[in-house]
Amino acid sequence: MKQIKTDVLVIGAGSGGLSVAAGASQMGADVILLEGHKMGGDCLNYGCVPSKALIASGKAAYGQSHSDGYGVANVVPQVDYAAAKDHIRDVIAQIEPVDSQERFEGFGVNVIREFGHFISDTEVQAGDTVISARRIVIATGSSPFVPPIDGIDTVPYLTNETLWDLRDKPEHLLIIGGGPIGMEMAQAHVRLGSKVTVIEGAKALGKDDPEMAAIVLDNLRSEGVEIVEDAKASRIEGSDGEVTVHSEDGRRFTGSHLLVAVGRKANTDNLKLDVAGVETTRSGVKVDASLRTTNKRVYAIGDAAGGLQFTHVAGYHAGVIIRSMLFGLPSKAKTSHIPWATYTDPELAQVGLTEAQAKDEHGDRLEVVRFHYEHNDRAIAERKTSGLIKVMVVKGRPVGVSIAGHQAGELINLWALVLANKMKMSQVAAMVAPYPTIGEVNKRAAGAYFSPRLFDSDLVKRVVGLVQRFIP
Repeated sequence: MKQIKTDVLVIGAGSGGLSVAAGASQMGADVILLEGHKMGGDCLNYGCVPSKALIASGKAAYGQSHSDGYGVANVVPQVDYAAAKDHIRDVIAQIEPVDSQERFEGFGVNVIREFGHFISDTEVQAGDTVISARRIVIATGSSPFVPPIDGIDTVPYLTNETLWDLRDKPEHLLIIGGGPIGMEMAQAHVRLGSKVTVIEGAKALGKDDPEMAAIVLDNLRSEGVEIVEDAKASRIEGSDGEVTVHSEDGRRFTGSHLLVAVGRKANTDNLKLDVAGVETTRSGVKVDASLRTTNKRVYAIGDAAGGLQFTHVAGYHAGVIIRSMLFGLPSKAKTSHIPWATYTDPELAQVGLTEAQAKDEHGDRLEVVRFHYEHNDRAIAERKTSGLIKVMVVKGRPVGVSIAGHQAGELINLWALVLANKMKMSQVAAMVAPYPTIGEVNKRAAGAYFSPRLFDSDLVKRVVGLVQRFIP
């Protein structure tokens, strides 16, 4: 057995682990990175990247069949599903070098391609190597959660990890789960020519503002996605090419393929965390505000930490713990400024509190500012007028923003900046946005906050009247 020592041991080469390894190594720490599967983790290989590439294929097909409103004749798109999957593989291949073993070895990181598990509170075994580390980072990410539905182990099903290997277009895709992954894949597949039924046990996009979610869901239904809510799956039966999902209320749904997209679980089962004194919760590794576990030498970040499961959160967590590990400075992770987006068409984005959350927290002090896309000239020109932005404001400061509409995922960036820096609505209103852009939606929302204060104020009108009378 080979034994080595290091300053920082990172377990997992996904977004968070790679960020820690690169940052710590380039700042002078001795770093070892363990990865027993693919460099780049879930996001590159099974999640964000391939899903957005497939969404792009669906968008191209949809554009061909819905162009007559722009003066261009509609055509029936000739979809080659296997070629769309080749497109996905090419996209991954273009990004892979950024996450490659060779690149990180160039930073000075010792990359070991093995899974690891704890053998003491400071030691991890990976293959035939025992690594002793001053600081250990658990960055193992998450995997698709497959619920224990009766019969699910007897039928073929897909997850976000296996969907990308499918080369033949599903004739009728059943999706259990109406969250972001389920709805994104539903729209992409219906645009590529599949029939799609989404089976959701509660409400589709239920973690988002209901008013904003309705804008997205209405459009998906108009494109042909069947969305069945309050249909908790109780039993599954069938075989390759014909799968039937039974719901608790007696409804049945039969399709050619089944995609399970009900959520994710932290990858912690094989780490032997109890050996290191690291406690877990139902959602992942137990951490404090500084992302330290119950073993103070061990940190957990990203999906493994059991909080918000987004790639950009893992990257943010990496910055938080680097400050603590390398410089000994206090550093805590926050969630109030973390944005997220669902990449349907229209998109759905959120940062900070939703309207309901803001009402609960701030009561009568809350003001909700609204601006509709139908009043944005660029949205009119693009025929993308189905959309709304809501800004939750308390004493002149935004505490949350919800956007449903064209480029919502891009628009939310400004508000993430505003919330992160505790900026005021006056600072957003002072911004000059180029005309005509979708980005004007943000400025117009800020304008909607100030308009009644300026145009409906008797005091303002009296002041203006006096100025006009007495100042030459």
